[in-house]
Amino acid sequence: MSQHKSILIVGAGQAGAMAAAALRKLGHGGRIVMAGGERHAPYERPPLSKSVLADSAQDGSIGVHPASFYAEHEVELRLGTPVTALDPAQRVAHCADGDAIRYDACLLATGGNARALPVLPPDAPHVHYLRTLDDAARLRSAMQIAGEVVVIGGGFLGLETASTAAGLGLRVTLIESADRLLGRALPPELSDWLAQRARAQGVALRLGCGIAACEAQAGGVHLCLADGTALHAPLVVVAIGQAPEVTLGAAAGLALHPVNGGIQVDERGRTSAPGIYAAGDCCSQYQPLFGAEVRLESWQSANEQARIAAAAMLGLATEPAATPWFWTDQFGCNVQMLGAAQDGTRYAWRGIAASDAPAPRFMLLGTRQGRLSHAIAVNAGGDLRQLRALFGQAIESVLPRLCDDALPLRQLVRDIQAQAASPITL
Repeated sequence: MSQHKSILIVGAGQAGAMAAAALRKLGHGGRIVMAGGERHAPYERPPLSKSVLADSAQDGSIGVHPASFYAEHEVELRLGTPVTALDPAQRVAHCADGDAIRYDACLLATGGNARALPVLPPDAPHVHYLRTLDDAARLRSAMQIAGEVVVIGGGFLGLETASTAAGLGLRVTLIESADRLLGRALPPELSDWLAQRARAQGVALRLGCGIAACEAQAGGVHLCLADGTALHAPLVVVAIGQAPEVTLGAAAGLALHPVNGGIQVDERGRTSAPGIYAAGDCCSQYQPLFGAEVRLESWQSANEQARIAAAAMLGLATEPAATPWFWTDQFGCNVQMLGAAQDGTRYAWRGIAASDAPAPRFMLLGTRQGRLSHAIAVNAGGDLRQLRALFGQAIESVLPRLCDDALPLRQLVRDIQAQAASPITL
């Protein structure tokens, strides 16, 4: 790509900010414009349910880049100025302020929106959704005067919010319609362990229990559960997932995945329209690990897709995406996951700890057809990094040794790699 060509990034979030940095790192000297609807410079979202929700002093510490980055790297940052329409044929973007931006390549990094419960819309009194920094500030203020909160949703965001609220001394009830926590991300045995730990931290769990009816009232929210019980809470947080923000892409005629709704991209981040790319939570991409096209909503995925799309916009080759990795902090545990839970995965424990232990530390190793395909580390991120070298390899014969937490993992991995490289069986 010519150094004089212009690149437009629609969306001032994680993926957009990382794409801008990658473009400059790869040597692009042309114009970069980043337009976003929020008034804040790009920031990281994972802290919103954790450190930022607990402490307003953290608001200014979550920028993707230092505040000076955009001027120093000549990135035109247009905050509070959403793009309202794209003309792929003319390669023009129209903004809410009436401006038109011409581009040679465009990256859609529009992220997603919190899924709403029709019976508890975002504008209902005492009801909160958590997606933006402003959302976190409003919820934080509400939590400071509420002694109790009901969290609807037992996914990562719901659990993190419940953990933060409990840590601040609020009485917390978490409602999840499924019969276990994080059912799509964790094996049942770890879901059960996590539920026990949440209860040990004072969270009342209502699993396998949907909401039959609810009403937002002046003094709080009245909830009638499917099992016939009723709850009244001064504060309700709805955390039931997010939907991809694809309004622009759909209006521009880009292909969307018929099931997950994301903007379809190839392995290089290219959409169905020439010159338009997509990255982050808004896009759907084939993932070899799953053998299917999926949307990966994670910090790492946004970074990797942004990096790859930036290289593609410049016509450059780059390394393929790394194995999916995700983390969450809740109830005194840092939980990191490499790979993904899939049907047919068998799990073995490396170490074990009581759910009420002050500092539990252990791992679960998941294999499919004898190969390491999923690894979960609880307060053992360093060990997980060691296991990266074995990911995708056949480990069935050495699994008992890997699960013996009396043996140092670093040396085990080295020995296994050496054995695999040697024609002589040890």
